[in-house]
Amino acid sequence: MKTSKVKIVWLLISCFILSVLGGCKSSDTNPADINIGCMKGPTAIGMIQLISSSSEGYAINNYTPTIAGTADEISTGLINGTLDIAAVPCNLASVLYNKTEGEIVTAAINTLGVLYIIETGEAVSSVNDLKGKTIYSTGQGATPEYTLRYLLTSAGLNPDTDVTIEYKSEAPEVVAALTQNPEAAAMLPQPYVTAAATSNPTWRIALDVTAEWEALNEGTIVTGVIVARRSFIEENPQAFANFLTEYEASTTYANEYVAQTAQLLEQYDIFKAAIATKAIPYCNVTCITGVEMQEKMLAYLQVLYDQNPKSIGGKLPEEGMFYLEDTK
Repeated sequence: MKTSKVKIVWLLISCFILSVLGGCKSSDTNPADINIGCMKGPTAIGMIQLISSSSEGYAINNYTPTIAGTADEISTGLINGTLDIAAVPCNLASVLYNKTEGEIVTAAINTLGVLYIIETGEAVSSVNDLKGKTIYSTGQGATPEYTLRYLLTSAGLNPDTDVTIEYKSEAPEVVAALTQNPEAAAMLPQPYVTAAATSNPTWRIALDVTAEWEALNEGTIVTGVIVARRSFIEENPQAFANFLTEYEASTTYANEYVAQTAQLLEQYDIFKAAIATKAIPYCNVTCITGVEMQEKMLAYLQVLYDQNPKSIGGKLPEEGMFYLEDTK
């Protein structure tokens, strides 16, 4: 898609959302200078068109992006005020809210579950089929571990005796381990699942972890969220409302124009376009705000808290964590 056509599509989406969403309650569209951040991962997908549109001069606000390699970089920027808005992991949003005594608030869910169980062959069609297997995964002591243990426990399996979970520090190590032990299974996030399946066509997605979680009627997995400094919102209420409008338009674009979004992700050195094109439909990119956001996050954070309170900052967040104004 040529740049001019992309611009037209973006402007049409933005204008439509500006006219119908509750996120814009006035005609004030004066641009504001906003520092935004995201990490190199699935939670950046929904923001990439927003970043691109700003660089080309047709966003409402003027966005200066920071694309970081680690969550620590984003956390530091939010705490010291060099970042105004950022995409962060769900549990980190709770940690930051507790650590800053309410200064960092959550405004939207930007990514639901991105974890999948992969295997060679057709042995696994339910969580119960994992009994007796070795499962390779990343994320020991973090949300992937808690997610996997909760899923196994909910299916009646003991994570410590009915399966053998071996944690690796990085996704390529998981891929290498599964290559050496094809009788095992692995849990990986997108886009690593797509990359692994591309390199070894005998591997397949056996289980969508998000779908399995939702089948338990316990809410859903919340991978990433949009947070902002409370002081920034209070000082720039309309600019923040306009951001939410533009961010939702950006997520709409990501889901409807997958190939173009994949090209942008490669342009900004986040993912290779060939992998991103295949992975984006499996990344559950979204923009959920208001009470629905609050309910989904609290249900997921409760599961994390029950396993390790430190994973969400020591305590469940209060209602003040959630930005509930100007939302649908």
